Amino acid sequence: MSNLQEPRLTDIAYVKQLMARYGRHFDKRFGQNFLINPTVPRKIAEECGAPAECGILEIGPGIGTLTVELAKRFAKVTAVELDRGLIPILGETLADYSNVEVVCADFLSLDLKIFVSEHFPGKEVAVCANLPYYITTPVIMKLLESGVRFHSITIMVQREVAARLSAKPATPEYGAITAEVAWYCSVKKLFGVPASSFIPAPKVESAVVRLEPHEPPSKVVTREEYRKVVTAAFAKRRKTILNALSAGRDKEEVARRLNEAGIEPERRGETLSPEEFAAVALALRGIL
Repeated sequence: MSNLQEPRLTDIAYVKQLMARYGRHFDKRFGQNFLINPTVPRKIAEECGAPAECGILEIGPGIGTLTVELAKRFAKVTAVELDRGLIPILGETLADYSNVEVVCADFLSLDLKIFVSEHFPGKEVAVCANLPYYITTPVIMKLLESGVRFHSITIMVQREVAARLSAKPATPEYGAITAEVAWYCSVKKLFGVPASSFIPAPKVESAVVRLEPHEPPSKVVTREEYRKVVTAAFAKRRKTILNALSAGRDKEEVARRLNEAGIEPERRGETLSPEEFAAVALALRGIL
């Protein structure tokens, strides 16, 4: 297996020459910012925490910079790329790796259960990706709500998004997306990535996070009951949990149920942990 091409995928001159040779440009529609810092793709591949026999699902491989690092470490890599113009480029840059498959498709339109069963039969699957930032939240929620239990989800996102995903209750970054994601997994921030690590350089800093699946904060509350409470609690952050949940309901009854659940009605939703949101959902069952 030749290694001559690998360092070149992070060489600015080579990347520009490669794109020009195929008549391509960096397309803002697809959020294309390619890694030119060789340390970053290596660290992403190394820190996803998956065993070597795992299958890896990559979203938005670009010209294959991260894909190569994944292919060197894992049994199979399937990369989903929306931009048809990059497919022949990936055919060249990944030619040495027989364990890589590139699928040209819109990731957000895939049925992930079917896709994973077809492309990774009998394998545990992890996700590793440098996500296009304009679809970060939809991609994360699609992965989590797909019904596929991934080994882990290691993704590069905007630094502010990483802060929100990993935030603790009662902090400015803690919000609805934090609590939504917490239903499915814990989030660990791995490392920051400066804008200078990309071509073209984005206007924001980035960070890599790892999402690790865990049991929901409650086994008796449904996902929909939990979501209703979270959505209401963060619709107007300055409201107390009592006022946020009393719209169209008997306020005294809501207060009584919150107290019985051990939740002070005057607390703001942004101070509640995922377990407390679940407790609220259970307490208000039947009147939500």
